[in-house]
Amino acid sequence: MEYDVIVIGAGLTGLSLAFFLQQKGKKVIVLEKMNRAGGAMHTHSENGFIYEEGPNTGVLGNPEIAELFEMLEIKPVVADKKAEKRLIYKNKNWYALPSGPVSFLKTPLFTLKDKIKIAFEPFVKRGTDPDESVASIASRRIGQSFVDYAVNPFISGIYAGDPEKLTTRYALPKLYKLEQKYGSFIGGSFKKSREPKNARDKKATKEVFSGAVGFGSLIEALVNKIGKENIVCGALDIKVKKVSDRFEVTFNKDQIKQQYLSYKVISSVGANALPDLLPFISPLDMKKMTNLTYAKVVQVAVGVERKAINDKYVSFGGLIPQKENRQLLGVLFPSFCFPDRAPQGYATLAIYLGGTRHPELFDLSDEKLTAIVHEELKDLFKIPSSAICFLKIFRHRYAIPQYEVSTGERLATIAKVEKDHDGLYIAGNIRNGIGIADRVKQAYDIAEQLVWKTAVHYV
Repeated sequence: MEYDVIVIGAGLTGLSLAFFLQQKGKKVIVLEKMNRAGGAMHTHSENGFIYEEGPNTGVLGNPEIAELFEMLEIKPVVADKKAEKRLIYKNKNWYALPSGPVSFLKTPLFTLKDKIKIAFEPFVKRGTDPDESVASIASRRIGQSFVDYAVNPFISGIYAGDPEKLTTRYALPKLYKLEQKYGSFIGGSFKKSREPKNARDKKATKEVFSGAVGFGSLIEALVNKIGKENIVCGALDIKVKKVSDRFEVTFNKDQIKQQYLSYKVISSVGANALPDLLPFISPLDMKKMTNLTYAKVVQVAVGVERKAINDKYVSFGGLIPQKENRQLLGVLFPSFCFPDRAPQGYATLAIYLGGTRHPELFDLSDEKLTAIVHEELKDLFKIPSSAICFLKIFRHRYAIPQYEVSTGERLATIAKVEKDHDGLYIAGNIRNGIGIADRVKQAYDIAEQLVWKTAVHYV
């Protein structure tokens, strides 16, 4: 069978690509090795609890994610205002991140020296190292205590990574651009906030969101719009072969080998899957494209009695800096953010362990991980084991790509490979950001690029 475009991978990126391309009149098929669509997004419902095996929240950070919801005719569920509070753990206590000048001056999270230093941040010279780490740029501009008790836990919460190793211009490009364009985080943020925005720009409200019934709602809407007949799940041993000026994609489905043809193939799989998927790429190029570290993350969904959680902990969740030497990376409170995530009288928690900080925890037995969670919840939040009513463990071996110093070479190689093999697109979180909004924007941009190139070709 022949298609206008073959998309490989039915995660959020792949599904969004297929949807956008269909909207532009393209005949698209999506191939997925798992027996379900959604990739890292998988919502579970059990005894009144709704919990995620994958991301719990997203941010309406660009117009594309807002427009996707509009086109799907569904609405994102915006987090409750009480979820705006973020907690940071320090010296056996939880403190809210400052939300204004008074709380900033009073917070014990940062040193007096750095509180004074931040007032002079607009006068710090621009950095000259394009590969400067997140930790380095933050320490240089705002001080080490901010690195220890804001940047470090923030990076742990987003990347499950190490700010000493992540390159700012790739991991936090907006922050990097603030310094390079405006010369200051503070001054740049102020100037950027005053720049005129059109109606489309205003759709990027920066609000935290989820789906009506978790992110499964978003995946279900995409699948229904694309059409289940245009998504092949359980497609094993997928391989792409270059045949003259087009691509031959083969796979096994129910032990039957199948073959599709197209002039356009888009991969949205992880770097770890690319060597088997694209055997025609030169070994050197493939090595450069897949030179990527992934954080291994253990995610634990927990249901507890609501009365066991002190009201002072009602928030988005809490992050734990590396300096505190705890076994958890952080805890989110989804049922405080979104409605109907737990039965009356109960709450849901999402707990994260491992990452680049504690990769050894990934291979612990379920019994040992369960014991750690019970012990940490009791010590950190005074939640007794008797209040825990369910606990589910999920392991993500290739959870989050780390945009380290090798990223520049990887991006250059991807551009080279796409140029060498016209019609091949390398997408997914291997580049362009790891957030939900990032994934949708990448899909939108590639769809626009593909359709434009096709139109120019036929002119």
